Amino acid sequence: MKRSMLPGALAAIALVLTACSSSGSSTKAAPASTPAPTPSATIYGCLTQEQSKGAFTLDAGTAGGSSLKAYYRDSDAGGAKTAVIFSHQLSGSLCEWAPYFADFTKSGYAVLAFTSENDVTEGIKAAAGKLKEKGVTGLALIGASKGGTASLVAANQQNPLPVKAVVSLSAPDVFPLYNAAVAVKSVKIPTYFAAEEKDAPFNANAKALYEASAAEDKQLKIYPGVNHGSLLLKDGALPDVKAYLAKHAPAAG
Repeated sequence: MKRSMLPGALAAIALVLTACSSSGSSTKAAPASTPAPTPSATIYGCLTQEQSKGAFTLDAGTAGGSSLKAYYRDSDAGGAKTAVIFSHQLSGSLCEWAPYFADFTKSGYAVLAFTSENDVTEGIKAAAGKLKEKGVTGLALIGASKGGTASLVAANQQNPLPVKAVVSLSAPDVFPLYNAAVAVKSVKIPTYFAAEEKDAPFNANAKALYEASAAEDKQLKIYPGVNHGSLLLKDGALPDVKAYLAKHAPAAG
């Protein structure tokens, strides 16, 4: 009897072992897959992933002794000979110009904007030097409020590239470090002065700067509204500014 039961007992043991083995393998969880990190939607708080390819650090030397966050893009056609340097208003950043970059690159201009709360004129010089390295031969300066005052002063200084035209949006006539009221008396470069009619005292500043300007071809435009600085571009100034630059600082150089 013992011999006849042995094969059955061995078979039962084998079944138990098989079941345990099977059960153990089925409860093993597959390693969880880790999703790839989603890239940040913006850089500097405003540039899209596509635009972020043009983000770089601008060495402005004496402009505060530190590098500046900056953005550069060539014209859509490539090989731009004229570039627009954008200077932001007080407590602003290059982000205030981001909605308009494509409008200028489509028109054949390279664009360069930077963020600086220090000496903006030194930032403009550094930007001009960078653009010269890229084959640009002439500049247009567009500044909002404090950046407009600095642009008017920078146009009267030595720069790595010639300034062909200046656009001043809501610029005060005087700001710490910059006296545009004095600078415009010497600057013969074509200059476009603009403000909005209910944005006091900058509307009066624009008129005073225009009257004092020695520019060979100057223009004053007071737009309806109460907006300030770069916001003028969305309030109707953009086509006027582009037309002014086309005449005095054409994209083709």
